[in-house]
Amino acid sequence: MGIEWLKPGVFFGSLLYALLGVLVFWVCFVVIDKLTPYRLWDEIVEKQNVALAIVVGAMCIAIGLIVAAAVGG
Repeated sequence: MGIEWLKPGVFFGSLLYALLGVLVFWVCFVVIDKLTPYRLWDEIVEKQNVALAIVVGAMCIAIGLIVAAAVGG
């Protein structure tokens, strides 16, 4: 493998895909937050709803896997 990943094209391509993945993940989270009848962040942080935090964590892992598979090919 060597230092192929240090080439500017490879490095900035990886950085671009990482930022694209984070952007897609954030948009998906906002859409799901808007679809629920309450605000997820307020429910988890202020009301300390542990069950909802577990569900949202699982959802975040699932969306992250989907985005990673889509970006990685």
